[in-house]
Amino acid sequence: MTKPIWIKHAKQLATLASEVSGPRAKEAMSDLGLIEDGSLWIEAGIIQAVGTTEELEKRYSDKLHLAEIINATDHLVTPGLVDPHTHVVYGGSREHEFEMRLQGATYMDIMNAGGGIHATARFTREATETELIEQTTRRLDSFLAHGVTTIEGKSGYGMNLETELKQLRVMKKLQEQHMIDIVPTFMGAHAVPPEYKGREDEFVKHLIEDMLPLIAEENLAEFNDVFCEKGVYTPEQSEQILEAGKRLGLIPKIHADEIEPYGGAELAAKIGAISAEHLLKASEEGIKAMAKSGTIACLLPATALYLREEAAQGRKMIDLGVPVAISTDCNPGSSPTTSMPLVMNLACISMRLTPAESLTAATYNAACAINRQNQVGSLEVGKQADFVIWNTKSYQELQYLFGVNHVKAVWKKGVKVV
Repeated sequence: MTKPIWIKHAKQLATLASEVSGPRAKEAMSDLGLIEDGSLWIEAGIIQAVGTTEELEKRYSDKLHLAEIINATDHLVTPGLVDPHTHVVYGGSREHEFEMRLQGATYMDIMNAGGGIHATARFTREATETELIEQTTRRLDSFLAHGVTTIEGKSGYGMNLETELKQLRVMKKLQEQHMIDIVPTFMGAHAVPPEYKGREDEFVKHLIEDMLPLIAEENLAEFNDVFCEKGVYTPEQSEQILEAGKRLGLIPKIHADEIEPYGGAELAAKIGAISAEHLLKASEEGIKAMAKSGTIACLLPATALYLREEAAQGRKMIDLGVPVAISTDCNPGSSPTTSMPLVMNLACISMRLTPAESLTAATYNAACAINRQNQVGSLEVGKQADFVIWNTKSYQELQYLFGVNHVKAVWKKGVKVV
């Protein structure tokens, strides 16, 4: 029988507990459920009690001698960070594209020249499952080191049935092997495969009739995502793909309005997507529609920085009532990072989120964006004991000290992993 764990004397315990159910918007994003001199009591990997150190000391007075005691004096304690948008399973590397971009090539220039998603698809098609597991494990270790305890992972670097299945099966194996929780998303509609150029509708039909049913039958994914963008998938094609997934029980997500306004935010609201991703060029009408539908805006400030683009209008989205989550968008071409602390910094700097909103976007709202808010994203009784002890005294200091990993220790399901 494992010992109970008692975390005591946290300078700030940011529980993210709230009476608001579902993703938080507007003022609710600033409610961190802070407890000064905070304390957690954990048994069998589950949080049993949350309160002040004095409260828990009295409540568990007859058990204190049995517990593993973690003294968090002068430290901030938060839920484990949640990354709701990654492309973490892929083969190869694309550092040469970084130089091309610095010389003036655009995202679509690189993609049309055979680079971008198509290059990674070639590398991923060639890689064995063992090679993908080895490469991805290193990235997952880095996520943990940066305080991330749950991630979403997308396929999409195969764009053929064999490789899409391979990516999703790798995620399933890593879910069993690695401490991080991995939530799988099918994204066969990440780009149009080169062999289907000029026959895009034919590939959409193949994806709907052949790929999606098998993904659902093998229970390899929970979500279905599509890159709705000019030159990739039209809004009409995107709607067909997402509605087909819904009929098979896959929850829709959408890469929307990244390169130019294209009606992606409006489509996300129309089909009831759980989240719309990127949204750098989303229209005000689309943002208002998302606020009305409750669709979460999953914003990716590191991607905008890396592509030297203006970041999404996070401040405006929150003010208009859209619940906002943030993510690394970990991928080999436009955001090769695993640092959610950096993403939180950037959300404040480039999108004008407050430090409190940024933390909510990286924990509870991020969990909502992948349907995991009942297990993770906040420190509440009955949830997994996923938490981070930071080498800062407050959440304000965490966001203020830019570009530094302040992780002191990370716990996953009551086990210290960093």
